Amino acid sequence: MSRYDPLTRFLEAGTGDPITLTMTQVGLLVEGLPASAYSYPAWWQNDDPSHSHCQAWRNAGFTAHPDLGEGTVTFRPFTTGAS
Repeated sequence: MSRYDPLTRFLEAGTGDPITLTMTQVGLLVEGLPASAYSYPAWWQNDDPSHSHCQAWRNAGFTAHPDLGEGTVTFRPFTTGAS
């Protein structure tokens, strides 16, 4: 079981539309995000299966798109050509 499983379940329970959350909201779902999630876009990369946080949204069928300036992340459902 991964600490990011609650995020997977949250995304799976959605309508399949893009979901925008504050990073604080994501942190509450997973009992805290590391400081790097708030500072580095690379933490949110979508193509690293070795990281359980990446697997969390990928397993739910989403890609992550952070806006560090706003402190938000938009999870978008997979579409052709999405990364």
